This record gives sequence, C-alpha cells and structure tokens, in this order.
Amino acid sequence: MTELTELVGTWMRRQRWYSTKNVEPRLRLLASFDAEPADPDVRIVTHFFCDDAPRTPRVYQVPVVARVERDGDEAALIGEAGGRYLYDGPTEEAYIATLVQLMTGAERAEGRDAHAQGHTLGENVAVRTSRRLTGEQSNTSIVGELDDGRRVLIKVFRVVQDGENPDVSTLAALTAGGSRRTPSLLGWLTGQWPTADGRTASGELALMQDFVPGAEDGWELAVSAAERGEDFADRAFELGSGTAELHRLMAQALPTTPASKEDVAIALDGMFRRLTVTTTEVPEVDELRAGIAAVYEEAAAGPLPLLQRIHGDLHLGQVLFSAERGWQFIDFEGEPLRPLAERAIPDATMRDVAGMLRSFDYVAGSLARRETPVDASAWAAEARRAYLDGYASVAGSAMEDFRLLLDAFELDKAVYEIAYEARHRPSWIPIPLSAVQRLLATRAVELEGSAER
Repeated sequence: MTELTELVGTWMRRQRWYSTKNVEPRLRLLASFDAEPADPDVRIVTHFFCDDAPRTPRVYQVPVVARVERDGDEAALIGEAGGRYLYDGPTEEAYIATLVQLMTGAERAEGRDAHAQGHTLGENVAVRTSRRLTGEQSNTSIVGELDDGRRVLIKVFRVVQDGENPDVSTLAALTAGGSRRTPSLLGWLTGQWPTADGRTASGELALMQDFVPGAEDGWELAVSAAERGEDFADRAFELGSGTAELHRLMAQALPTTPASKEDVAIALDGMFRRLTVTTTEVPEVDELRAGIAAVYEEAAAGPLPLLQRIHGDLHLGQVLFSAERGWQFIDFEGEPLRPLAERAIPDATMRDVAGMLRSFDYVAGSLARRETPVDASAWAAEARRAYLDGYASVAGSAMEDFRLLLDAFELDKAVYEIAYEARHRPSWIPIPLSAVQRLLATRAVELEGSAER
C-alpha cells in the first residue's frame, strides 16, 4: 500500500479540504472498506488515512474509484496503481450512486478493519445524475438528481472524528420533528475505523438531504443589498424570527438542561482566556479590557439561561433564502475549530444570535474595504435592529432577560475576531475592534441612564 499512500499524499495536499496548509502530508493507511457498484468494471474502496503531519493527527476519509480505462475526470485523477486509474470518489457517478444506495437502502459495506452502515428516514431511492460543488473548505458536496426528478444534496465528510456529528444528529431530530426551517435529512452513513493510536472510532461519513431549489446564499444576498443601499429590514426581521423558531424547534426535538454555576464558570473562563490572548497580540484591546471584563462579570451574575442544542456557527453564510420556503438554516456541524465531542453540548441560544449580529457587521466592513469603498454602516445597524426585533417577536421576554448575556457573547466573538484578523488580515482589525468600542459605549450610556433613574 506504499504506492497508494504516496499517490494520495501528493494529491491530498492540493485539495481545499486538506486542513494542514503548507505542510506535506505524512500519511498512514489505517483501514478500508469496499462497496459493491453496479458497474462490474469499477471498484470502489473507501480508505481511512491518518495524517501525522499536524501536531494532533487527523484521519481523512478518501473514497476511491478504480478504473481499468483512463476515462474519468482528469482533474479528479489521483494516480495509477496496480494497473488501475484511481479517481476521487465524490467526482464519480458510480460512487455517488453506490453511496446513495448504501444510505437509503440501509445497507452495510465491509472491510478488514473498517465497515460502514447506511441509515434512512425515508424510502430507498436511486440517483440518476450528480454534480460536485466547488468552493467548499472542509467537506465535499454533490448535487444529485433522483430517478423521480427530485434533487438532493449529498455531503461527504473528509475529516472524520470519533463521536456524534451534529450536522447529522441535529438535522435528523429536526426532520423527525417536522421542521420547515431546515432541509429534510433523507439518509446518512456511519462508519467504524481504527484511530491513530490503535483504538476503534465510529462516526458519520456522509449525509443526504433535500436540495433547496432557487435558494440564494444569505451572505451574497446581504452584501448585494448593502452595496446597492436596498432596505433589508424585512428580510432581517424574518431571519430573526426564523432563528427563534429554529431554537424553539431544537428545544422540542433535542435535550435541554438548566445552566448551572459550573456552566457559567466554564464559559467565563473561556471568555477571559480569549481576551488574554487578544490583548497580548493586539495591544489596543488592553485599553478596553476593563470594560469588556465588566460586561462578562455582569452577565455571569445575571439570570441563568436554559441550555439546548444550537446551530453553533451561525452567520449569513449558513442560511439560504428561498422564495418558496423563506429562510433555511444549513450546516449544523458547529464551530469547526472545536473538538467534535464539544459541538453537540447544550449551549445558550444567545451565542447564535451574537454570531448573526457579527455577520451583519462584516457585511459593512467588507464593503468599506473595497477599492471603491461603500459606506454600509447605517444599513448594518438597521439590519441588526430588525434581526433582534424579529427574534423577540417569537422569543418574547427572553431577549430582554438575556440582553447582557447577548452583549457578552457578542463581545467575546468580536474579541476572537480581532485575534484572527491580527494573524490573517491585519487591515481588517478595525471591523471587530470598532464593534467592541461601540458595544462598550452603548453599555456605558445604559449604565448612566440607569444611575440617573
């Protein structure tokens, strides 16, 4: 298998989903399983490779279609080994058809040290054609057309981890609960494979959901509106009410738990650690540290929220707008930098709300940094107000009860963004830095008003 490992390593480094940038992969083949395709001239094998290059080894899922003839997509060619041409599975219709059959047929695929099992919430279906989407960073998505004409979105997870992937478990619970704010989950594939240190891991390998036709990306929709100075208040209000509806559905479909003092202490510790890192890297933040810390402490002393499953990485790029369905929420994997085991832990809904508020700020910030700058600061402020009004229209008093908690989460998010921009795009630091200054100034005015009353 040395030849295969070398071929995959060379090819993997060029892929967008390879997560250790500018580093040569150091791969070990851990295990594989075979799937039975309809075409007898094709062999389909899914490999699990451990990459020892990063400090924490990562395991990648690499589905391969092997052909005797060189007649696949040249851009997806991994190389030649054992007298066969090896192609990246998700680019091949033979692999997609077999994957869909595994999932919706609830079938099993076996290997020597690994296996996979399909699961479905609907009927056994077959895919007629498929087309891989481009531009993704961590997974590979494919749009497929079923024999009955329906379109589906198939997502293949490239980095696989031991444990429950909330992109599957959240969508499964919402689909079973009749959610109209999310695409329906149709099937998924779980697997078992060896870990880097020889233990056994299990988790999700792929999913299939219905495709939202004619949907517009939320970020692109917002940027376009802000650029032209178009009113976005109605859309933002609907997005806010939709977010609250989503949270309500999640609370009904998945476990909830009252926050404890220990939960608050853990959250507060994380906030202060991020603040310390940022003040070390960006000295301007040190001048604001006392004010930020005061908001954190005040929020920690306030009412305790109910903790529940949340989106975990909510922003305008995680929503779609459909004329038929309204706002749709997608990609429930959670914050990609957090360990998988932490992403499904119940959390406060205000964390999602804070993420969307920061996204509106970034619309204005990105436009201000164009070659011909566009001032969309008033647009963003109005969108933020409308979004919060929309959320409150469904959530009621929760917005008022936990406003300090929302401020703390938004400050924490902006503090993290400052450190991120300092490392990757220093010229963008003013976007989150000005948000911190604005939030602290607003809080100071509120405190002054309370003292006068």
